[in-house]
Amino acid sequence: MKNNILTITLCLAFTFSFSQTDEETLKSIYKTSLTNGMSYQWLDHLSNNIGGRLSGSKNAELAVDYTKAELEKLGLDKVWLQPVMVPKWERGEKELAYINTDGKIKKVNICALGGSLATPEKGITAEVVEVTDFEELEALGKEKIKGKIVFYNRPMQADLINTFNAYGGCVNQRYAGAMEAGKYGAVGVIVRSMNLRQDDYPHTGSMSYGDLPIENRIPSAAISTNDANVLSEALKKDKNLNFYFKQSCQQFDDVQSYNVIGEITGSAFPNEYIIVGGHLDSWDLGDGAHDDGAGVVQSMDVLRLLKESGITPKRSIRVVLFMNEENGLRGATEYAKIAEAKNENHIFALESDSGGFTPRGFSFATNATNFKQVLAWKPLFKPYLIHYFEQGGSGADVGPLKSETNVLAGLRPDSQRYFDHHHASNDTFEHVNKRELELGAATMTSLVYLYDKYGVNPVPEQQQIKD
Repeated sequence: MKNNILTITLCLAFTFSFSQTDEETLKSIYKTSLTNGMSYQWLDHLSNNIGGRLSGSKNAELAVDYTKAELEKLGLDKVWLQPVMVPKWERGEKELAYINTDGKIKKVNICALGGSLATPEKGITAEVVEVTDFEELEALGKEKIKGKIVFYNRPMQADLINTFNAYGGCVNQRYAGAMEAGKYGAVGVIVRSMNLRQDDYPHTGSMSYGDLPIENRIPSAAISTNDANVLSEALKKDKNLNFYFKQSCQQFDDVQSYNVIGEITGSAFPNEYIIVGGHLDSWDLGDGAHDDGAGVVQSMDVLRLLKESGITPKRSIRVVLFMNEENGLRGATEYAKIAEAKNENHIFALESDSGGFTPRGFSFATNATNFKQVLAWKPLFKPYLIHYFEQGGSGADVGPLKSETNVLAGLRPDSQRYFDHHHASNDTFEHVNKRELELGAATMTSLVYLYDKYGVNPVPEQQQIKD
């Protein structure tokens, strides 16, 4: 009789534990992340024991080995490396630059843009032409640009609350500035850093020469916002001042690297895939804590938090740590290519690549029917002050997985401080708040849990639209 009572009690306890409401499950996930999270410890190692992880570098290789080993400790069903060829670019010696006006020398802070050529060994000295956009460049023409350094000085728009919109409004001068200036015979390019704050940190980032002939390609560097202001003011007083800069960066042949992937195989629908991820590579100036160490460790913790919360996923859930988002998107492209070749059905993909700040919500690239489903879940996130649920946009690494019927999403933390650190030497571990990071991991886990439990809505043909 005692054995029967014990059996009944255990059965009731088992039934109760698996009949939690969604509100209770989310509460459990947030509690576990905030009291027993791993994301901060993982980020500490990634940032302070490994450091900046530029594609093709030794540190990127160490990060692959470390994250693979940590995922294996979680007891996932599968952990593997997915080979991908990536570009290899090295900065070389620290850059040097100064303004020479009226015989006075003033040093300024610059850094080479990713993918740039080096200057000649002794550097470049030339007069400066200041512009704010490519239209001004075209209006000046070859006659006024040839033999000079073009200085792009268009700041991020300060009155835009969404700082990613402000970034998008001026980043083309960084990415294509050298390509455009090279067409007019410029000898170099200096670009105002993508930063809303006034400081002395130059911010790097990718640039491209497009199909510009090799003989027209010129070195390109970013200048700190403080020194951009200094240069602009100096030009008002002396339009013939000389600017000197020297950098020794170099592009090498592609090398092999890897995406790091871990999976919990679904118990009911193993051929329906949900992925969560961030990019393992970073720029080399800092240790890549916000961009994108935070997204990497949050994504890893999603799978751990599901296991810790006693959730057995119905669908196969993968964490994908993409390589080479910063200067090529090779990892994302390769992952999507292999997924398509295997005919894998990715119903939902979530990316964290906006820093480890306080989570505010998500953006969703999906159709109207699926977005309506998401909005029905919004009240579940209200107790955690997650209020931003917007249609449109997801993330660069999950973008290649887009279909007419699936859902792609991006975690959207508060963005006000993100560009203070983005691609700069102050993107370091001490600027990440433990609690904010863990709130983000819990928020991501909660959304993955809901998509695993409910799937995506079937979409009538007439409502199938591309984002």
